[in-house]
Amino acid sequence: MSWWMYPAVLAAGVGAGIAGSVAGLASLVSYPVLLAVGLPPVTANVSNTVALVFGGAGSVAGSRPELAGRSALIRPLALASVAGGILGGLLLLLAPANTFKYTVPWLIAGASAAILLPRRPHPQTPGRFHRPMLFAGTALIGVYGGYFGAAAGVLLLSLLLSMTNDSFAHSNATKNLLTAAANAVAALAFVLLTTIKWLAVAPLALGFLIGGSIGPAIVRKAPPAKLRAVIATAGLGLATVLGWQAYR
Repeated sequence: MSWWMYPAVLAAGVGAGIAGSVAGLASLVSYPVLLAVGLPPVTANVSNTVALVFGGAGSVAGSRPELAGRSALIRPLALASVAGGILGGLLLLLAPANTFKYTVPWLIAGASAAILLPRRPHPQTPGRFHRPMLFAGTALIGVYGGYFGAAAGVLLLSLLLSMTNDSFAHSNATKNLLTAAANAVAALAFVLLTTIKWLAVAPLALGFLIGGSIGPAIVRKAPPAKLRAVIATAGLGLATVLGWQAYR
């Protein structure tokens, strides 16, 4: 990387950190930038995943007010997310990466559209019926995230909004913690098993940390309806791009 690329990657990390903590779409910003500065696709993917750990740390730190007192619900969900992520990573090693390419656009489009649907009232904490479905859905999204990863945060946010009575800010904070936990496991595996471009990870990680810490404050103050519309629009745009790449 040339010297001038480092501030560009840093700036991209800030934008991606905000996009990740607000909408779960960090890689939509950061991954193309890593490709643009010359990293091969696989190296860019694993380097991006490692840098995302710092975005998760920033977003979780910024979400502390919404996460306070919620460990009884979040701890088992985090275990489900991590377990699913491990399984998804194993599937990635055993199956070709294009296995899901035809279904992924539909999953992302469906989750993005679901964020716009009116919310039905649920108990303040998931009841006996919703709790198993919430855990199972979190684990399945963890599998998806470990295997493919694109817009896993959008899928998880849609699930939390549909299965709980939590506010948008609380659901988003839970999403940030769960995706951070699952991503940390994947990043550890990549560090141990693959080659990481640390010179690219360093500025990107710093940007992720800054942007991730800013995102929760935006969610806390912005109108939820407008945020849902922005996330849905971005998610549908990503689904369209992925669908075009898969079916062309």
